[in-house]
Amino acid sequence: MARTKKQPNDSGFVLFNIVYQDGTLSSNRKVPRSEADGLDGDAPARAFIEAQDRKIAEMSGNPRGPIKTMTRLRGQ
Repeated sequence: MARTKKQPNDSGFVLFNIVYQDGTLSSNRKVPRSEADGLDGDAPARAFIEAQDRKIAEMSGNPRGPIKTMTRLRGQ
């Protein structure tokens, strides 16, 4: 009996770890796959996360610093 290759889990989201300029880490940030899988690389995902950060800062009154690095998590 032949083994079938396991299909990747297409959850509709891509996860990113974000490191901010001040050194804080935000793990497993969800970005819709439609924002992250384009010809522009991770630039649309960065814009999506920055927009989330602005909205959170507006509601909480605690702004986030600028993003230093974004790392796309593999094996999703």
